[in-house]
Amino acid sequence: MVRKLLFTLVLATACTAPLPAAAAPSLQDATVGATVAAMKPGDYLWAPNVAPAGPVVIVVSIAQQRAYAYRNGIPIGISTVSTGKKGHETPTGVFTLLQKNVDHKSNIYDSAPMPYMQRLTWDGIALHAGNLPGYPASHGCVRLPLGFAKLLYGVTKLGLTVIVTAGADVPRFAPSPEVLSNDGKKGGDPDLFGGLLWQPERSPTGPVSIIVSAADNRMLVLRNGVPIGSAPVRIAGAVTGTTAYTLGAIEDGKYRWMKLPMPGENLSGPVEVTPDERARLTVPDEMIRYTADVVTPGTTVVITPDTLQSGGAGKKMTVMTAGK
Repeated sequence: MVRKLLFTLVLATACTAPLPAAAAPSLQDATVGATVAAMKPGDYLWAPNVAPAGPVVIVVSIAQQRAYAYRNGIPIGISTVSTGKKGHETPTGVFTLLQKNVDHKSNIYDSAPMPYMQRLTWDGIALHAGNLPGYPASHGCVRLPLGFAKLLYGVTKLGLTVIVTAGADVPRFAPSPEVLSNDGKKGGDPDLFGGLLWQPERSPTGPVSIIVSAADNRMLVLRNGVPIGSAPVRIAGAVTGTTAYTLGAIEDGKYRWMKLPMPGENLSGPVEVTPDERARLTVPDEMIRYTADVVTPGTTVVITPDTLQSGGAGKKMTVMTAGK
């Protein structure tokens, strides 16, 4: 019999006792979406034992004013947030966790306290504990309840992927990743948006994330937030929303890619993609061999309809790397 792991609803504004098991929504419960929608400012859910170990990915929905934490592709925490107010909107896109500081003070806004700060950009955007009035009110940062900020800080590492989206229901239709194989060599073109680039020496270690742009027909490989590779790709069919995947396991040479449940979707857990779905994305054989050397369980792939280039056609997707 499979045990159901229960979320505990915690109020950040008071030292309340955990809800009784019978009252807490189960991770597998169909009503968890309604529970998330009914959360009040400062509320959060935290159930780390559903996925005790593995890489973490964070998704922030500006429309929902919610943050979702995934470990090994499984939701382990959901929180209310407060993002940037009008004129100071939180940028959307794919970000790398650049810096962490338990007791950070703002160097822009009169040394304002930013407890459990996790930096997304070098010009002041970060996740941190702060006041949650129930609407966007920050100068661009993502404010979290103090309790959730502390818990999240304890499970993250530098270099992980943070996705910030404006919409409430992010993904609709996108190809699944097919970027793996098992041999490799070195070489490449130094132009990230020209031919094929592979320079893993730019960042020898750290978490790997891959961004695939349908607008550019190109994939960008980041390790620890540093671009180490890029290649042209082909995508069959339309891409109408941002979708995220994580590599769940490598078993007998086969790669098990899992689609992350995103804001607005069923949060019961990741769904393994099928071979037909994977076949929609075509990657050069050379790049498949290269990425096989760096892709490990926990690697994140984000597929977007938006351009990654400042001069590209269509909507621009921010990709914040460690060098920016």
